[in-house]
Amino acid sequence: MLVATYEKFRGLGYETVAVAMSYDPPTYVVNFAQTRKLPFPVAIDNTGVVAKAWGDVNVTPTTFLVNKRGEIVKRFVGKPDFAELHQLIDRLLSES
Repeated sequence: MLVATYEKFRGLGYETVAVAMSYDPPTYVVNFAQTRKLPFPVAIDNTGVVAKAWGDVNVTPTTFLVNKRGEIVKRFVGKPDFAELHQLIDRLLSES
């Protein structure tokens, strides 16, 4: 569903970045991204510093929606409500 969301909005200025947790083996992450042909970047947070910087994330998936000013607008813990996510993305992309 994240790939479908990315594909739907990417031409409008939307970007997705996935971040693997520190406990995810890097070889597994690379293999996962390649075999599923993920169309967006996947970062490996092997030290946990990224998870800590984003509010001490320890549940996956955790999804953040960030506006054009770099502000976190919404945080979804667990599977996002994709209807709500898409509405928020539409609204944020229309802002100047």
